[in-house]
Amino acid sequence: MSTPDTLELLGQRYGTAYRWLAAVTVLLGMLSSVLTTTVVNVAVPDIMGTFGMGQDHAHWLSTGALAGTSVAMLMQSWLVGRFGLRATFISAMGVLLASLLLAAHAPDENVLILARLVQGSVMGLMQPIAVFVLISVFPPDRKGQAMGMFGLVAIVGPAMGPVVGGIVIEYFNWRAIFYVSVPIAGIALLLGSIFLPQRAAPGTGKPVKPFDWLSFTLVTTSIFCLLVALSTGQRLGWNSSEILLMVGVALVCGVAFVLRELRVESPLVEVRTMLVPDFAVAILLSFLFGAGLFGSTYLIPLFAQTVQSATPSQAGLILLPGGLLLGLVMPISGYLADRMAARTMIVTGILLFMVSSFALATVGVDTSYLAMAGIVAVGRVAVGAVNPSLNVAAISALPAAMLAQGAGLINFARQLGGAFGVNGLSVALEYRMAFHSDAITAAARSNAGADLLRGVGSLLAAGGAPPDLQSAGALHYFGTMIAAQAYSEAFRDIFYLLAIVFAIALLPALVLRGKRAAPPPQAVPMDTAET
Repeated sequence: MSTPDTLELLGQRYGTAYRWLAAVTVLLGMLSSVLTTTVVNVAVPDIMGTFGMGQDHAHWLSTGALAGTSVAMLMQSWLVGRFGLRATFISAMGVLLASLLLAAHAPDENVLILARLVQGSVMGLMQPIAVFVLISVFPPDRKGQAMGMFGLVAIVGPAMGPVVGGIVIEYFNWRAIFYVSVPIAGIALLLGSIFLPQRAAPGTGKPVKPFDWLSFTLVTTSIFCLLVALSTGQRLGWNSSEILLMVGVALVCGVAFVLRELRVESPLVEVRTMLVPDFAVAILLSFLFGAGLFGSTYLIPLFAQTVQSATPSQAGLILLPGGLLLGLVMPISGYLADRMAARTMIVTGILLFMVSSFALATVGVDTSYLAMAGIVAVGRVAVGAVNPSLNVAAISALPAAMLAQGAGLINFARQLGGAFGVNGLSVALEYRMAFHSDAITAAARSNAGADLLRGVGSLLAAGGAPPDLQSAGALHYFGTMIAAQAYSEAFRDIFYLLAIVFAIALLPALVLRGKRAAPPPQAVPMDTAET
């Protein structure tokens, strides 16, 4: 029986070049999954048109991926321990390829949403694997370089996703965007079968602990029942038996999960960390920033296309400067996080995100590209200012025995916040759109509305339209105007809501310790924020 490849054996086989071979492998795998999760944001209006979806279903294209990312993070450590690093990586790439092809040929929205859930799950596996390999293959004096490469892919991938997606849609169609990551994932799969170790190190003889499937089922059920209840509550009625049942199941499963995690020897989530005040505040803020970041990333292209009539590529370009600026700001913020009070950086970031959200609430049909991109960029600078300091404040508050669980929980909270942010903001958008539509329609029943209908009918008659089409054409135009105005007002309400939420978030941020708190050396620096 041949000796399993380990990092040490592969390093001896390929020499100093191995660190770069391994780095390229995992970074390509991560890029393919990250690009896949963000490329869809500019395709939402086209997909809605193809399947006749409303916002209550369309947001699952993003919510499903983010929820999948969150729950998959809980399985990554066990999968690698049970099946090995190489098998986990190439299996994930194979599953990603299959899900991309499934999404590209999805016959209905349910199959597409399922494919998106799988794609997000792969991203939840790829990011921790990439961090582990990069930290393992580079020497101590070059680990900063390794994490810099990780951060570059984590930032550039999401920034380029909407732009690439927009260009592909304009020249082909929305189904073609899923082929963008196919060659990248295929190359990563091939390289992973050669350059990644079967095991990280020679076996120690210790058996892998069984995976806690009961805890995983409880937390997954709780999360998805809450998400489904939020997204369908308006349609079914918040007091309907279906919604009350889903909320009840979510609460029961959530409480059962917490009680179980307090008793088991190796919990999936170390809930005792939430008893540390500074860490609990950091988790809350990570959740809120995940909600704000991913929620705005979903809503901004949708606003540009539905209200401003932007093309998919133009909508994607609005996000690009902010994403690239985030990549430039994060190293500076990381430097400052070691030298300034965490509270100072976090409060500054919250204030910047508030300003960006208030500014987005003032944009309209005629707002220029430069103004939109600039407003978005302010929000991305806020994220870059907050994340390093938030990680420092969280990890430094924990005892050494909880560091590993704490680092993972911060990223879990951010991704979970993104899922609930996209879900909740989409539901609120649909609710406010219906409210404004009813209000505008009621106001339009006045003499002014009747005069407008007669005027449009006259224009159609002058253009040669037959009498039976004049009234119908005038009503269609009138309805289009009402829908556009209602959509615009609803988006403003949602961005005001975001600003208010972050104004409230200032309160817990102010109770964080004001002293500097550099992260302990055992902690792994990792940031998974998307643009």
